[in-house]
Amino acid sequence: MESLNALLQGMGLMHLGAGQAIMLLVSLLLLWLAIAKKFEPLLLLPIGFGGLLSNIPEAGLALTALESLLAHHDAGQLAVIAAKLHCAPDVHAIKEALALALPSVQSQMENLAVDMGYTPGVLALFYKVAIGSGIAPLVIFMGVGAMTDFGPLLANPRTLLLGAAAQFGIFATVLGALTLNYFGLISFTLPQAAAIGIIGGADGPTAIYLSGKLAPELLGAIAVAAYSYMALVPLIQPPIMRALTSEKERKIRMVQLRTVSKREKILFPVVLLLLVALLLPDAAPLLGMFCFGNLMRESGVVERLSDTVQNGLINIVTIFLGLSVGAKLVADKFLQPQTLGILLLGVIAFGIGTAAGVLMAKLLNLCSKNKINPLIGSAGVSAVPMAARVSNKVGLESDAQNFLLMHAMGPNVAGVIGSAIAAGVMLKYVLAM
Repeated sequence: MESLNALLQGMGLMHLGAGQAIMLLVSLLLLWLAIAKKFEPLLLLPIGFGGLLSNIPEAGLALTALESLLAHHDAGQLAVIAAKLHCAPDVHAIKEALALALPSVQSQMENLAVDMGYTPGVLALFYKVAIGSGIAPLVIFMGVGAMTDFGPLLANPRTLLLGAAAQFGIFATVLGALTLNYFGLISFTLPQAAAIGIIGGADGPTAIYLSGKLAPELLGAIAVAAYSYMALVPLIQPPIMRALTSEKERKIRMVQLRTVSKREKILFPVVLLLLVALLLPDAAPLLGMFCFGNLMRESGVVERLSDTVQNGLINIVTIFLGLSVGAKLVADKFLQPQTLGILLLGVIAFGIGTAAGVLMAKLLNLCSKNKINPLIGSAGVSAVPMAARVSNKVGLESDAQNFLLMHAMGPNVAGVIGSAIAAGVMLKYVLAM
């Protein structure tokens, strides 16, 4: 009988909490969206599966060594940790002390847990290497750069302003998060507000990179929101685009883009990096990897490297990035009022970014002979190339012969640059406060 009881107690099902059950359902929902609805499957599938692994009771796959120690509830070990942190020897007090501790102190406590015989779970290791170090989003940005053609942007430099205008959604969302905190509706710190705001850039790797630096506790919710809304761009953007433009404006035909020389394409990533990085060094990691990937593509002398970055490397890193994000889909981090705020602010950020791009195009038309179709302004959010395709689709609804795809790619790639610069601004000024 005792053996049977021990067997039952050893089953994970016996230790399944309500929070874990909910998160398992959330993870299954993400898998369904990825497989059945094809919503950003390259990321949502590994994120969803990582969420399943993270919430298996007693497995501890997403726990660090210190978190495993706290979950074990050994009074003697808790007393040792509490003495180092000068707090009460209970789990809640220790977690609060750790949240306020310096990174160096947190690292010391992690090492102490390892010395006591605890080991981090495999997903926790993935997170530490892929996101904690910042490597995975940077490598993905390199791959995105290698797949990007700056030709439409160079052929019509005015579209850079459309990409810049669309980043207004990022900063408006930061203010929105701080407003919720000010009125006591949902508590957000400034770093958390900045991390949430980057959702408005519609750039998943940038959102993950910035969240990992500023608000790792919100990374799971921010990543899920960012990629979910990127998949919903065809539903979110068209009503806003139609509301802000007239039928006549949607029928505007833009002049044929000029041919961009190879020399221009080679010089652009180098000049862009130097101009931005010298003024804003905090943007150098993201923008540097992006420009390096693009230079490999355009130089034509390292085709093997360019092909590897565009395919094999970015695919491998995407797997580990998704699983690492899934490690943050645990009940105590995800099932919070903040998650609802993140989902709400995320869709508002997309809407504001879309509207700002369209309105900037209308503003440019007031002082230009060569008119811009305002629909391409919505492509200023950096969901490449989905936002550009949406601009083209809405344009074709008004004029079946008005193809806007290549014109929309200009603000689309400008949006990628803009989101990287916005992330650099956040890092520089938020971390300095």
